Amino acid sequence: MHVEFLTTKEKFHGFIDSEGQGSKTDEASENDGEVNESSVEEPEHKKLKLDLEDGKDTGKPDGKRLRGQNKSRPHTKPTIYDEKRLCLSDNRECSYGDRCKFHHDVAKYMASKPPDIGESCYLYETFGKCGYGLSCRFAKAHTTPDFKTLEKTDLVKAREGRTAVKNSLSKDLQYRLRKRDVAFSKSAEYLKMLSDSKNKKEQQGNGKRSSVALAAEVPADLTGEKQTVPTEAQVQHSKTYSAFLKRPTSNPNKLHVVCHDVVYMCFYVFVQASVDKQPPVKTVGPLTDVDVIKLRSCEKKQVNFNDKLYLAPLTTCGNLPFRRICKRFGADITCGEMAMCTNLLQGQQSEWALLKRHESEDLFGVQVEGCFPDTMTRCAELINNNIEVDFVDINSGCPIDLVYKKGGGCGLMMRTRKFEQIIKGMNYVLDVPLTVKIRTGVQEKSNIAHKLIPEMKDWGVSLITLHGRSREQRYTKLADWDYISTCASLASPVPLFGNGDILSYEDAMKARETGVSGIMIARGALIKPWIFTEIKESRHWDISSNERLDILRDFSNFGLEHWGSDTRGVEKTRNFMLEWLSFMCRYIPVGVLERVPQKINERPPYYMGRNYLESLMASQNVGDWVKISEMLLGPVPKNFNFLPKHKANAYK
Repeated sequence: MHVEFLTTKEKFHGFIDSEGQGSKTDEASENDGEVNESSVEEPEHKKLKLDLEDGKDTGKPDGKRLRGQNKSRPHTKPTIYDEKRLCLSDNRECSYGDRCKFHHDVAKYMASKPPDIGESCYLYETFGKCGYGLSCRFAKAHTTPDFKTLEKTDLVKAREGRTAVKNSLSKDLQYRLRKRDVAFSKSAEYLKMLSDSKNKKEQQGNGKRSSVALAAEVPADLTGEKQTVPTEAQVQHSKTYSAFLKRPTSNPNKLHVVCHDVVYMCFYVFVQASVDKQPPVKTVGPLTDVDVIKLRSCEKKQVNFNDKLYLAPLTTCGNLPFRRICKRFGADITCGEMAMCTNLLQGQQSEWALLKRHESEDLFGVQVEGCFPDTMTRCAELINNNIEVDFVDINSGCPIDLVYKKGGGCGLMMRTRKFEQIIKGMNYVLDVPLTVKIRTGVQEKSNIAHKLIPEMKDWGVSLITLHGRSREQRYTKLADWDYISTCASLASPVPLFGNGDILSYEDAMKARETGVSGIMIARGALIKPWIFTEIKESRHWDISSNERLDILRDFSNFGLEHWGSDTRGVEKTRNFMLEWLSFMCRYIPVGVLERVPQKINERPPYYMGRNYLESLMASQNVGDWVKISEMLLGPVPKNFNFLPKHKANAYK
């Protein structure tokens, strides 16, 4: 970094607290125009908690190393920001009467409601109407003096029948999932095959056949196929037919009797066949080949993954509004946040929200996590039958204890038999490609990915993504791209994407030289989402602070569209923006760097930006992130409190 931009911790925070009123030239004159680079201090860790009312930092200065997640951070319910909401009954009589806890007097509600954030409503200007009506925090833009909601009919008609966001959970499906009334026919077939195979291996291991298996077999017929003992239904039909043949008849017309017998015999054969094997699907009309023949893997939907830029599935920060931002900057592949398969099978609304897909995401997948073949297979069939995705990804790289200790995430890499059953089962029920994301291994100096990759090729995986770190490393130290290169050659012809430490187009070029089929970008996209543009245009983008603020403004608009423009939606958008800013603050503008490019694991020193906004965006203080959010989403509520999810130990 250029020496002229370097400063100390005290001067940096003094400049930020003075809101840019302090003169940089005055500071420079105090030091005779020189700054001793060796005396420049590195920034302290992020403050653990910020009490906005008294301005005191309540973090514990116990000297312990901060790493991983802030597990004890306060959980704020969205209802806390709304003291009393407007009743949904509108002008109709409320069925709850005096027991209703919501406002019925619109004038009183508007008087008690927090002031509007701005004069223009993004939803009203984009869609022609705002679904949040009077509760919108921009309500004056589309409300008449007598509290009637306005609409732009031309915009409403233009967007009629268009669905911007897909993969929502319907009430009917949610009800059936909670009542366990959803059929998983393909999963049942696979799990039965799995059970039969297990029983057969156990019998072979015992060295003898069971009496049941021996009794069930009869000599082979002319076709050479083994026949089984007739079922009870078949025996009953056989007795009925025998009785039919022995019945007395007085009809002299023998031809009529013979024809009748032939018809009954045909019916008997049909019943036998129907008892042995039920139709694979319930259909209306004639059966087709698609109804009765399972697609081979080569006949499934094909996706060309080669030489694409893949935005990693990012927990918390990889939400739909953020993916829209990255898509505009050139991301080719997007993936939803990690979803727990058990929560999806239970119909949890919050988990299904992670599967939502925006219309701009042309190549989109979902990532699921689980540790058992039965739940993962059913979850894959549920996804296959109810939502639109281009691929499904298995998370076998998650390092957090909650997932790992129950056998999921990285734990699957150590449970190869279960891993195989999960992959084969999900492949059996899916009509789209199945992909897998893994790490180098669990222990830091014991890589096992190179042993798994040849096996995963045989199991039917369509894409492998390898993060060049082990579980123990988490995000410390550098990713091992030499090892990724070795694994890429082992994976061929299955495409393998590399992941780790990509923060510039130069990093991307070096990664492509390792022989990988494509690149996955995670933290690099959080720090600078325009990295996709830099890679595709092979340049360093010296983006201004105003341009970065415009990116945040677009995110806030997308967030209001996705989470709502009422108070709850605004505060939810703010929380996700603050989570993103905890990564974005690490970006160092190209114009202040002495050596380009910035490296992802180099801890930035304190520096003065080229203007106040650039300096504010460089702050790692939670209170300064809140200031940025207030520029776009208005002042925070009185009881607002925020603590970032991640402690960001990448710079340790």
